[in-house]
Amino acid sequence: MKKKNKIVNFLDSLEEIVLVIMFALMVLVIFGQVIMRYVFNNSLSWSEELGKFLFVWISWIGISIGAKRKEHIKITMFVDKCSPRNALICEILSEAVVFGICAVTAYYGMELVISQAHINFAGIKISMSWGYLSVVIGCIIMMLRNLIIIKSSFNSLRKGGDV
Repeated sequence: MKKKNKIVNFLDSLEEIVLVIMFALMVLVIFGQVIMRYVFNNSLSWSEELGKFLFVWISWIGISIGAKRKEHIKITMFVDKCSPRNALICEILSEAVVFGICAVTAYYGMELVISQAHINFAGIKISMSWGYLSVVIGCIIMMLRNLIIIKSSFNSLRKGGDV
């Protein structure tokens, strides 16, 4: 059990470190573009595209942090009126639905990765597959989060149904 917690903790740390690095890089690239454009009257042909590319990766990887912290928007009007046991059952069901949506999205995202492998971004000169890969990776990480939450909810149900 502790080995699994170490793996999850490592993935949590890795995910947050990667997101902070990507965010810092995105800010630096966009700041550099602003300086180049308004101070030197010259723009970098690749900076806007790289900023968008990083933003997409940050968004797709970042969805799992929201799931980990249980901060995604939810409609809780019904669940708030349920008993703790029924609220856990609703949480399991909603996580299973999100898991399914992520699985379908990851599948079609992988098809995009494959189909776009030969097409490059104009400015940063890398395959468009790298951009679409963020969808696949983000969905896979989110699916792992869903499984962790479902397991935790099942454990809470077994212990008496407290959230």
